[in-house]
Amino acid sequence: MKFTNAFILFLSYSSSVFGLPHTGGKSQKSQLTRRDNTTDPGSMLQLNSDENFHFQILGVLALAPYQGSDIGEVLVAADHIVPGDFESFSTAFNDLATRVHNQASAIDSTQYPVSARNALFREASYYRSADFFLHGNWNDSRINSLWTKQLTAFDAAIALLPEPAERVVLQAEGFEIPAIFFSSGAPGPRPTLLLMNGYDGSQEEMYHAIGEAALQRGINIITFEGPGQPTVRRQQNLGFIPEWEKVVTPVVDYAVSRCDVDPKKIGLWGQSFGGYLAPRAAAFEHRLAAVIAFDGLYSFADALFAQFGPELLSLYHTGNQTLFDTTVLSLLASPDVPTSARWAIEQGLWSFNTHSPFEWVRKLEAYTLDGVVENITTPVFVADAQSDMFFKGQARILADKLGDRATYHMFEDIDGAGEHCSLGAAVLSAQVVLDWFQDVVSA
Repeated sequence: MKFTNAFILFLSYSSSVFGLPHTGGKSQKSQLTRRDNTTDPGSMLQLNSDENFHFQILGVLALAPYQGSDIGEVLVAADHIVPGDFESFSTAFNDLATRVHNQASAIDSTQYPVSARNALFREASYYRSADFFLHGNWNDSRINSLWTKQLTAFDAAIALLPEPAERVVLQAEGFEIPAIFFSSGAPGPRPTLLLMNGYDGSQEEMYHAIGEAALQRGINIITFEGPGQPTVRRQQNLGFIPEWEKVVTPVVDYAVSRCDVDPKKIGLWGQSFGGYLAPRAAAFEHRLAAVIAFDGLYSFADALFAQFGPELLSLYHTGNQTLFDTTVLSLLASPDVPTSARWAIEQGLWSFNTHSPFEWVRKLEAYTLDGVVENITTPVFVADAQSDMFFKGQARILADKLGDRATYHMFEDIDGAGEHCSLGAAVLSAQVVLDWFQDVVSA
């Protein structure tokens, strides 16, 4: 296969898989596109001409309702981000995190605990954002140094909650699970949600994404991470595993051991790629009263292969690992590769702990609910997003496979909830999903 042809095929593949319009082989390094609300009344204001950067900036803004960011300072940082430039993204958020760190350090947390907590939570969010696009170079020391800073800030913040959170380490089969218990402070054993992120997000982010909203409703939360997720990947050098029940079951064991948790009212929330991981775990862990797939994902493998061009798919299926790896890695080094594709593959290699694109794709083939979906017995809320840029159509497939076990809900563009995981509509999505969860566990 000639390099030029491979390059065109790769752009076709990556644009479709990662939510970008196919350009017919034309270079679109930064996806310089503008949304048009004259033809689409649900179109959202675009925060960066790079579609991928728009989404990530929106992700930081989306944490604002529950103490994870502040809108003005994020928009100031966003104005310093150069489309398609990973370093400018990291620098903008590192500079913001440093400024907020200095603000937090000047606050007397004994006298002003709420002010200190708010600043520390924001500091942690911005350090996480500064790290987001750095995983293409595993030797970059910032991958660990920024993470240490975000953990330090977040731990200082959760110590200042009205009910201070508890970090615990749970033993699993061959690895450890970092987890945090947050009490609602309400009396008696309480309904409890186990919260996990997905392909790239942390458990700390889940506090702002949905955790605080649950606590406001008297629901305890336990956040956690497994192999492939940020802290486990860094501290234990472990990539993702398909048998996610090996992660969830020890967390359920821990939950039911607590006297402040109602063992009959435990739910599991999976965010983004977690929308596959949660149903997978529920097929084997039957103590769960409810599962939320936010957004639903039936088969990562099918979603990926459906977007491969025929030549690239054929190249993979020849089993020629050397040629496949050489082709993809050469393209990743090109300045013309879309940022969304470059980030997604670099993150995939890092989170699955392999330097081989061929091995990464081969591992992804195991991430399907075929053969196990019928074992899910608990009610499942399957969220979908009208303009999902990653796994469009997958939530509907999951809901159809589950049948009457599923409650399917489409979040719409006109409500500002149509992005992947309804990013930017945290209050609305919390209202819809947490009301459903409370109804299920109260039945």
